[in-house]
Amino acid sequence: MALEGDLIITDLHVEIDGKEILKGVNLTIKKGEIHALMGPNGSGKSTLAYALAGHPKYKVTRGSINFKGQDVLVLSPDKRAQLGLFLAFQYPSSVPGVSVANFLRTAVRAKAKAKAGDTSTATNADAAAVSTFAAIASGNAVETGQGVVSRRPQGIAGADIGFNPREFRKTLQEKMALLQMADNFKGRSLNDGFSGGEKKRVEILQMAMLKPEIAILDEPDSGLDIDAIRIVSEGVNDLKGPNLGVLIITHYQRILNYVSPDFVHVMLNGQIVKSGGRELALELEQKGHDYIRAEFGVPTTGSNEFNEPIVVGQ
Repeated sequence: MALEGDLIITDLHVEIDGKEILKGVNLTIKKGEIHALMGPNGSGKSTLAYALAGHPKYKVTRGSINFKGQDVLVLSPDKRAQLGLFLAFQYPSSVPGVSVANFLRTAVRAKAKAKAGDTSTATNADAAAVSTFAAIASGNAVETGQGVVSRRPQGIAGADIGFNPREFRKTLQEKMALLQMADNFKGRSLNDGFSGGEKKRVEILQMAMLKPEIAILDEPDSGLDIDAIRIVSEGVNDLKGPNLGVLIITHYQRILNYVSPDFVHVMLNGQIVKSGGRELALELEQKGHDYIRAEFGVPTTGSNEFNEPIVVGQ
């Protein structure tokens, strides 16, 4: 039974530049659950993530997304972030001149203001600062080929309603220690000169500080060695609980050795064609994507072709 706090995706169709990518996605994520979404390149996994975040290039042509009783599709990215959605990018971009601490402080203050219902003095920068993905649809960001770059955040207008600076500093230190980040890390420019592992840790740090209710992690293990995957996984495990639902998008089951999913879904040709428990991820790892393609009649070309929708059995 779906509850008001669930993220409910129904018959979602999404296109990019007139080309349909998602062809009827159905998925419900409840708080307290961890879902893994797997599948070959080009199957639509990241498209789903960006559609949930509200990226303007991803046009929803049919279906619905509901969260906490609200129609997500009518909300801008910053409003989705304020509501409790979060997207960790696969390719986080660098923001020279903006320190990690200042970015996080601005983001947490903006969310605190939104939660307190203080919108009378909110600025465009306030909205964008709620999270990196919220900067997509605001004048506080520019997009590059590998993601979104936030311009230098401005000060937040009005009083610090709901924001406790001392608590912020304490929590930041605790979460950085969990993610094995040196104290001087917070003074470095956001993602500027960071390794792949450091960038992914900053995404998890942002999630820890913003405390979303539904988090979408787009390939948090891509480009990482085993030690970095373990550290990132420990951060996710520390945050999981009854107040957080997680969707992990991944090609490999290796991160699932550390973060145990409640549900595993396989996406193919823009649809979720198979769901199960963790054993499904192990099966996919052992047999590869071709056996899924063969099961649903999709050519085993090595990369998915976007042609006719798959008829998925009920």
